[in-house]
Amino acid sequence: MNKMDSGRVVLGGIVAGIICDIFEYVLNGVVLRAQWNTISTAHSLPMIGMNEIIVFNVLGLVTGIAAVWGYAAMRPRFGAGPKTATYAALLIWVVGYLIPDVFQAVSGLVPLTMMVTMVVVGLVEIIVATVAGAYLYKEPGEGFSPAVAH
Repeated sequence: MNKMDSGRVVLGGIVAGIICDIFEYVLNGVVLRAQWNTISTAHSLPMIGMNEIIVFNVLGLVTGIAAVWGYAAMRPRFGAGPKTATYAALLIWVVGYLIPDVFQAVSGLVPLTMMVTMVVVGLVEIIVATVAGAYLYKEPGEGFSPAVAH
């Protein structure tokens, strides 16, 4: 079995993470901003500041790296390409998007419609991000040309 190229996992993961961060900014900082402000006020929470934004962006990068790592781990079994990247994205989506968002809705922190919006946008986000990050991933010795489906 080939070894994973950690450098390319990180490179692809950073690209994926930046894409996640852009999606999250548009979703939460623009589209759902008023709803988040209402929730913060209702629960007497402080408004999101620069420190929290930095943490969210770092978490986006970690999510991207985890997604590309998942792709690299699945690649020997499923082959290189967007189909395998989508499998890796679905795993990250279930664990990192769907389950936490459902918990927020069930616990009453966010309305159901907001949760559905976050889950659907999150699915598109993580698939786009993981496919983009996987495009840059290669096994050691394969060269730097993009992965193609078998």
